[in-house]
Amino acid sequence: MKVEKINAVITGGGSGLGEGTARVLKEKGANIFLIDLNEEKLKNISSELGCEYFVGDVSNPELMSEAVKNLENINCLINCAGIAAGAKIVSSRGIHDFNLFEKVLKINLIGSFNMLRLCADKMQHNSPNEDGERGLIINTASVAAFDGQIGQAAYSASKGGIVGMTLPIARELANHGIRINTIAPGLFETPMLTGMSEEVQQSLIATTLFPKRLGTAKEYGMLVNSIIANPMINGETIRLDGSVRLAPR
Repeated sequence: MKVEKINAVITGGGSGLGEGTARVLKEKGANIFLIDLNEEKLKNISSELGCEYFVGDVSNPELMSEAVKNLENINCLINCAGIAAGAKIVSSRGIHDFNLFEKVLKINLIGSFNMLRLCADKMQHNSPNEDGERGLIINTASVAAFDGQIGQAAYSASKGGIVGMTLPIARELANHGIRINTIAPGLFETPMLTGMSEEVQQSLIATTLFPKRLGTAKEYGMLVNSIIANPMINGETIRLDGSVRLAPR
């Protein structure tokens, strides 16, 4: 697919990886539509990039159905919306809060599934390009899906679910000319990570082989652009992590 022919829905577009992806794709000529819960940030980014937006929770089926209902010729979805939460199963503070576990799965995993089913439904009616391609879906997992740390049970489960559903969905949607891939970022310069103390950030960076720094949202967007351009990348989960392997804690 040619990026200048992309009509992309980007969730989590108000900050972090979603914002970085929006900037990369917009610069290359794509049309973008942003979704996020943070209305103020979303308004600012959308105004700067000259694109439309919708404020809402990606895990809400009725609301997201309304968000994409009138969008025409959607041929790309990039799911970046997500949250992180740390909690041990048992500790001196008590047992892991059930509602917290459920909330993380609802936003990260169910939210991603909700958006991809709604957008795939619209993509199947697109006219195919020269490769027979009608659409592309890119989900965001995490290296925590493979080597999650202590306290990341909910987060790792949600991201592992995204990895696990990639291939079966790719097999199904191939019949409609729709590709699906997943990116599993490592340690990236996003609000999720920069909200941690400098000491914690440096200890995490120390485990990265090369380059020894946090990844940038632009670099995530660069990989999205590469996946868009290469039709043979399908049903794949790609680690984007500088060869980091997370320690147990």
